[in-house]
Amino acid sequence: MVLEKKYNPRKIESKWSKIWLDSGLYKFNSTLKKPIYSIDTPPPTVSGNLHMGHVYGYVQQDYTARYRRMNGFNVFYPFGFDDNGIATERLVEKKTKKSPQELGRKKFCELCSTVTKKMENEMKKMWIQLGLSPDWSRLYRTIDPEIWKISQISFIDLYKMGREYQKEGPTFWCPTCSTAVSQVELEDKEIESQFNDIIFKLEDGKDLIISTTRPELLPACVCIFVHPNDKKYAHLVGKKAKVPLFNFEVPIKSDERVELDKGTGVVMCCTFGDQTDVDWFYAYNLPLRVAINETGHMTALAGKYDGLHIKEARKQIIHDLKKSNLLSSQKKIKHMVNTHERCGTEIEFLVSKQWFIKYLDLKDEFLKAGNAMNWYPKYMKNRYDNWIKGLQWDWCISRQRYNGIPFPVWYCKDCGEIILADKKNLPVDPLVDKPKKPCPKCGSTKFIPEEDVLDTWATSSLTPLINAGWDGEKYDKKLFPTTLRPQGHDIVTFWLFNTVAKSLMHYNKIPFTDITINGWILDEKGKKMSKSRENIIHPLDIMKKYSCDAIRFWCAGAKLGEDLPFRDKDLVTGERFLNKIWNASRFSSNFITEKPKKPVQLALIDQWMFIKTDKLLKEVTRTFNKYEYSKIRANIREVFWHLFCDNYVELAKSRLYSKTDQSSLFTLYHVLLTNLKLLSPLLPFITEELYHEIFKKFENDKSITVSVWPKPLNLISKEKEEEIEKLGDRAIEIIGSLRKFKAKNNLSLNQELKKITLFTKEDLKPIRGTLKEAMQIKELIFNKNTPEIKEELIEVKANFAELGPRYGSKVKDIVKKLSQVKNLTLDGEKIILELCGEKITLRGNEIYIKKKMRFNLPGKLLKTDNELLLIEI
Repeated sequence: MVLEKKYNPRKIESKWSKIWLDSGLYKFNSTLKKPIYSIDTPPPTVSGNLHMGHVYGYVQQDYTARYRRMNGFNVFYPFGFDDNGIATERLVEKKTKKSPQELGRKKFCELCSTVTKKMENEMKKMWIQLGLSPDWSRLYRTIDPEIWKISQISFIDLYKMGREYQKEGPTFWCPTCSTAVSQVELEDKEIESQFNDIIFKLEDGKDLIISTTRPELLPACVCIFVHPNDKKYAHLVGKKAKVPLFNFEVPIKSDERVELDKGTGVVMCCTFGDQTDVDWFYAYNLPLRVAINETGHMTALAGKYDGLHIKEARKQIIHDLKKSNLLSSQKKIKHMVNTHERCGTEIEFLVSKQWFIKYLDLKDEFLKAGNAMNWYPKYMKNRYDNWIKGLQWDWCISRQRYNGIPFPVWYCKDCGEIILADKKNLPVDPLVDKPKKPCPKCGSTKFIPEEDVLDTWATSSLTPLINAGWDGEKYDKKLFPTTLRPQGHDIVTFWLFNTVAKSLMHYNKIPFTDITINGWILDEKGKKMSKSRENIIHPLDIMKKYSCDAIRFWCAGAKLGEDLPFRDKDLVTGERFLNKIWNASRFSSNFITEKPKKPVQLALIDQWMFIKTDKLLKEVTRTFNKYEYSKIRANIREVFWHLFCDNYVELAKSRLYSKTDQSSLFTLYHVLLTNLKLLSPLLPFITEELYHEIFKKFENDKSITVSVWPKPLNLISKEKEEEIEKLGDRAIEIIGSLRKFKAKNNLSLNQELKKITLFTKEDLKPIRGTLKEAMQIKELIFNKNTPEIKEELIEVKANFAELGPRYGSKVKDIVKKLSQVKNLTLDGEKIILELCGEKITLRGNEIYIKKKMRFNLPGKLLKTDNELLLIEI
């Protein structure tokens, strides 16, 4: 069959994505006796904010899955959706304009399931269209009953280990989401604020000025601290001060945690403004005063400000301080605050009863686990290590939400005993289900259900065990630990760390061997794509403009860990490469009518092409094993486009057209097939189509995507390889120079050149035939004697951008000297001139040199990097 003249990606890509899906080509078969390569695929959050950053990461994971299949691995590549978090609830509320308070928990959760299933189906279609090759029969949702059960098993097991506890105390709290959050969900954000210098009254009536950015916390003030080394305030320790506007007294104490160079050096401790307030609260057994509630509004403790939102209360309190002459000054500042990464709201510290996982005592074990895993790139491990070293809180795993996995817990109404569900009854919903037995402590049959749900990361951190079929006791030991964890660098402290934590606590094992960390996608201004910046580009919009293979080509555009700017021109480059592949393969298909046998003797240029191909194969294999996708793309493109298409095919054309030259036919067949196989993990659609149209009838593999990864043919002996490669490189260099010469002199490539004398001390006779045939040279002479050549300056111009900063006022005189070309001395690419009795050397970046070669020979002289050619047309 003759290939269509023009590549039609829409038709081809839709055809193969359907065939691959319908045939179950990528289903995992646990009975195969092959080594397993397993991937802990990130379950994307169903939040409605899909963008090109997601495509970037997931396509890179697919490169590896496809490569490992071709290397003989039984690839376990599941897929999931994370649909039980805050992001999902916020999405559903926004899309449906319905709130959980309005619908009630049951109906709201049903609505979440309906909305997310529809969105997940659309996302799945997009992933299939992009050529992702997971085993779709292994698809899971983090809210599914099976996952619900596993998550509840994990909770029960850790509770019985003594790793989980419940306590009331200061907790990170998001007023917008109305839920507790964990330390890992905090994001530092720089905001504009102001220091307010507020006047507190001492017992003797004197003023004590305290600087604060949060005057709304005045009603929650419980103590004042100064530094023990601050002599200005040493006399105040042990005394009291009156809180302005609220007129109650608080003690003054000293503590080394006071920052001497911040504000006035005096700090009010409130319950709670920040982590230091929490530390002081416990260290000094301070009273608890709660002035802010769960929704970010002031409590009755705030008196006249009761019910105001935090920011409105701040304005009113500042106004009243000014009115009462209790505000001495204000200063605008910028400072870092903790915000909730989901919604950007500034975090509060509220007192509430929450569930925690105890793990601060395991920091050393977490660090050792990090050392036991392979990090790509290596420097990303620093982010993991720094996070662990900076941990100060246990993991808060309870959330005040609706659409989540509930704790399998009840409380005895009579004695308060914690009642855990029996594992055999899981999954359970304590709001619906009841304990099967009376309270083991007092025998009561009256229970209060736990209303909170588990943090979504408490479930997502179990993905390696979920995929290994864990039931609380058994799991598939061939699938856990996992081989690869691919993910973005923004969730190293979320998903990666928590997965390590759960794996160590449950089985004292690292959860995966290799970790690959991809970067972010940036907009054209270099900013991270995000909903808040309104710079998101939806993948479906790009897929309407460009082929999926072109998008996949773009996804290999940066090293692991590095951010990649999104630019349309890079996708255009991908489209051009696809057209190059198609056109070269279409041309080659005219000559591949059978699988050629190895010839008795390979032509030198054919040997050279095999050497280059074997080197490429070794390098691509090496870089694939190190997940260096950008190097893979660059290396294949260079060899395929420039060496194979632009040079080898052009040089072999006349022999190919004879259709009897077995050397060129054998080379064309194997080099093209090898390149298509190397490209297959990156560009599966076009390579599959070309494989089926050109090679399928001669090869045994039903799909190039599951064919055997090529091995070097090693057709040339090691002793000869270096010499042949050098000769081939020289032939390409000379031919390239002659092509440029013909183009510059308006000669067609088929224009015969009467005579060429090649001045070289090397023996290039083995490539004589190649050179003559490729460039239509009638007579080619090799001469070892280099002719006498003089380089004559024609013109020298100044580069003012370089000369100006260096020479200043002298530039005018230098320009005048440069115009006197005959008086200048040329030394390679440097000009030496004399200025005011001083010799000045101007280098290539400072001047533009135009020169001409002078020689006493007939014809035109052409200089390459290594040879001189005298051309007679």
